[in-house]
Amino acid sequence: MILALDAMGGDYAPTEICLGAISACSKYPDLEVVLVGDGSQIERVIKDAEPFVSKRIHVVHTDEYIAMDESPTVAFRKKKRASIRLAMEMVKAGDAQGCISAGNTGAIVAGGVLILGRIPGIDRPGLGVPIPLPNKITLLIDVGATIRCKPINLYQFAIMGEIYMRNTLGVKSPTVALLSNGEEEIKGDEVVCEARNMLAKANVEFIGYVEGKDIPLGVADVVVCDGFTGNVLLKFVEGVGEALYRLLREEMDQRILPKVGFLFLIPMLKELWNRFDYEKYGGTPLLGVEGVVIKAHGRSKARAIDSALKVARDFVMNRGVELIRNGLDRGGM
Repeated sequence: MILALDAMGGDYAPTEICLGAISACSKYPDLEVVLVGDGSQIERVIKDAEPFVSKRIHVVHTDEYIAMDESPTVAFRKKKRASIRLAMEMVKAGDAQGCISAGNTGAIVAGGVLILGRIPGIDRPGLGVPIPLPNKITLLIDVGATIRCKPINLYQFAIMGEIYMRNTLGVKSPTVALLSNGEEEIKGDEVVCEARNMLAKANVEFIGYVEGKDIPLGVADVVVCDGFTGNVLLKFVEGVGEALYRLLREEMDQRILPKVGFLFLIPMLKELWNRFDYEKYGGTPLLGVEGVVIKAHGRSKARAIDSALKVARDFVMNRGVELIRNGLDRGGM
């Protein structure tokens, strides 16, 4: 299996991206990774890799990449040799079976549509983020691919999310819900209400509306919303986690007893961190495009990139794109 990895995407590129590729190739003997980016920088990182790993890591040089603060569609069209663009063109040409990037989200979405194209029957792609909860995983879709949605977009996100949870994450009968401002049927704007009517007739286990407070409780396996709401919600959850960590550190620094008690809490805190650690889950699939595209967190370091490569590898092995393509009829589309 060959995966194309954008070596220039993300806050810690290219060093941590390359180290993640080395780590993944050391775990999976069937995996080859093509690092796309500044060849001289990449070579400095991978030169010390073990021979059995280095022979499965290849480099495609380019001196162009799309920065986080660039206009994604403009940059994608102007920079013909941008690292993320070349990675996607490898997938389009069949030279790679999937691509991964921790770079500009808008550029990844634009590339998925412009280079790979949409799956027939899908109007807009959706980014689905697996949110780790105490006893399960909930897929939140969309989190930034499609900012303004029509009812058909929310409906399609629900169908794709259900297929992904069932076939890739192994949930036998995924429950699907729409994020709204209340659980009652009278809640929601016109877009959400129309999407609810459409999903009520679909061949999925639709349970209606859920509120923001229901997501951490694992009420549904798939929670559907527009990309603007999903992105804000996701960033809020990340911020709350960081704020709680800082508060804990401040309390420990100011008092003696918390420091002593913390020693007894370390095993439990490590277990909690392991459950909610985004680096463990690695990447977010761009669902609805004709190819495997995985968006890694912009702050991804080696461990997260390793995990994102695993997500891509699993998605390829499970024939994720084909299953979505074939599963659209099952959803009533």
